[in-house]
Amino acid sequence: MESEEDESTHQNSKRSKPINQSQFPSTSMQDSTFTTPNLPEELITEILKRVPVKSLLQFRCVSKSWLGIISSSDFVKTHLSLSANDKEYKHHRLMLSFVQPEYNLKDCSLGSLLYGSVTEAFDLDYPMKNPVKSVWIVGSVNGLICVAIEENDLFIWNPSIRKFKRLPDSRPTLRCGYYFMYGFGYDEVHDDYKVVGIFCIFGAGGSYDVEVKIYGLKSDSWRNVDDFQGGVLLNDSGKFVKGKLHWATTARLGEYNGWDIISINLKDEKWGKIEQPCYEKGNFDFVLGVLEDNLSVLCNYNKTRADVWVMKDYGVKDSWEKMYTISCPNDPGKYMFSPPLCMSKKGEILLVFGSIFMIYNPSDDSIRYPEVTNFDACLEAEIYTESLISPILQNEPIPQQQ
Repeated sequence: MESEEDESTHQNSKRSKPINQSQFPSTSMQDSTFTTPNLPEELITEILKRVPVKSLLQFRCVSKSWLGIISSSDFVKTHLSLSANDKEYKHHRLMLSFVQPEYNLKDCSLGSLLYGSVTEAFDLDYPMKNPVKSVWIVGSVNGLICVAIEENDLFIWNPSIRKFKRLPDSRPTLRCGYYFMYGFGYDEVHDDYKVVGIFCIFGAGGSYDVEVKIYGLKSDSWRNVDDFQGGVLLNDSGKFVKGKLHWATTARLGEYNGWDIISINLKDEKWGKIEQPCYEKGNFDFVLGVLEDNLSVLCNYNKTRADVWVMKDYGVKDSWEKMYTISCPNDPGKYMFSPPLCMSKKGEILLVFGSIFMIYNPSDDSIRYPEVTNFDACLEAEIYTESLISPILQNEPIPQQQ
């Protein structure tokens, strides 16, 4: 991973297009002096707010005034807000994790996937990249992505500006064995990015204890959190919605007939429970997700169909609405749906079926499969917004990739 001064956004050279030199002031020996356009700073700022991150990193070198504009915290936040709310998804990317033929992370343009004909996936130069070590996407907030390598290393990483922060070790003292799950979110009140780790430590005779720790980027440290309200966790990563992280839990290890949805508020670190919708009868697998900033539940019925429920008004049970029922295509019973990833401006739903992308159109119940090159069977997918948010605090040393 390169230093803060590096202006590259991705390692793959195919992502870099030739720069039209006429767009930039000349720096030749014959013409060593130049002036930036004589425009009001307010107008320059409004234009730059809509420029992609990759170009902004280059534009920092235009002048000291442009560097000051692009580096200011107000500009960074406004640029993020405009990018995140763009329904064309021009500034959104989809990060993909793979286990075959080797462990790897790639990404592709979300806008191209939804609205284009062919999309290319690009290999990413992520922290501590190693093809024999598993890599797990914990979550994404405001362009920052939390990544776990094996069970030993956690990073908060912004791939758009190639900066990362390695977190201190969070693992509890092992006794008989344990499993763990993480969640990543943003505490807006304290302007802090936090990681929650839940560790289920097994004892004799099927007993277990649960330890919960929370990491704050500002303090760069872990603390224990008490009053855990759940049981055994069912889903991999916490789902971040409305300032809270959510997991599905069951009362006892090995029991999957009943479950709860628990949450932790990142502002005050208090636990709570979410009332669930009135599901239809039948046996199904239960998966949490996020759709358009709302908590969602996907119910896979014996791998033949899936119901998608969305909580329209957070915390209100009656606001759960069954939005879609999607029949499994081609080979029912072989694959399962993932929770929906996003909704296009046309109302189409992007999700993963088995290990491939599919786009479902609820208006006519049709399904299409977008073409992605340099793409094998992906394990998981996570949307992130290109942003200038840095995981490196001011005056903190910038790590270098070994």
